[in-house]
Amino acid sequence: MDVPIAANVLGVLGAVCWSVQLIPQIIINYRRHDTTGLQPTMMLLWACAGIPLGVYNIVGNFNVALKVQPQILTSLSLLTWIQCKYYGNKWPLSKSASIVAPVAAVMGGIECGLVFALRRAKHNHTEWPITLMAVLSACFLSAGVLRHYWDIYKERTVRGISFIFVAIDAMGDLTSLISVFFQPKLDILGMVIYGSELVLWLGVFACGGYFNLRPWLQQRVSRHHVTGDQSSVRSGSRQHPQRLEQSLSRRSSSSTVFRTASGDVTVRRQSPHGTVRLRTVTFDARLEA
Repeated sequence: MDVPIAANVLGVLGAVCWSVQLIPQIIINYRRHDTTGLQPTMMLLWACAGIPLGVYNIVGNFNVALKVQPQILTSLSLLTWIQCKYYGNKWPLSKSASIVAPVAAVMGGIECGLVFALRRAKHNHTEWPITLMAVLSACFLSAGVLRHYWDIYKERTVRGISFIFVAIDAMGDLTSLISVFFQPKLDILGMVIYGSELVLWLGVFACGGYFNLRPWLQQRVSRHHVTGDQSSVRSGSRQHPQRLEQSLSRRSSSSTVFRTASGDVTVRRQSPHGTVRLRTVTFDARLEA
């Protein structure tokens, strides 16, 4: 369907999501000074995916937001990748800067050259290079996320990745996918690019719920039960001495023995009903001596 306003609005939303998706991850890396669990291969693959995706969107004459979107993806992915090298591999700052700057320049040059080449091919009614760009971008994006799946499989947990980043990225994929539906011509490859990554991110969410959220909830429930048991034990230990003391006092008060001057022993017993019974036992003092 041809709805330019909806396509532009959704494309802008997707571009905004992709513009800020990696910012939470970058901030977390900076605060922790650690990137354990975050895969540098994933970030580099994403940076590479921005090249064919940018070529495809520019040559396909998509809206401006979708044309800018891959450039932002490549830039933020390169920044996150170099963070992995700086914090994880302990690269010096000078080495990190001297490597990431030429890599970014080379990627920009490759994309620019491919745009001119594929425009020429499109003018000559050669469509397969444009299709190849779409396939390459989808493969790079999916391979980057699948690399994290391998880490989840090995470690049995989702680590090193911000779920805020995952949520924003998934939202960007969703809005970009919907914007494709409102283009003048329905683009199947564009749907595959954004739809495949959206499905993979939803899978990461599912893994996080199974490996991270479920054990956390179980731990909270077990901790609550342990706390309740300890409190009941403490209350029982406080009540037990009081009950014991009351029982002893009842026993001591219910039976009293005293000796009279005549040598008789009088046993004084108090029944549970409150009546007092006296019984005198006479014995010979000489026998006792």
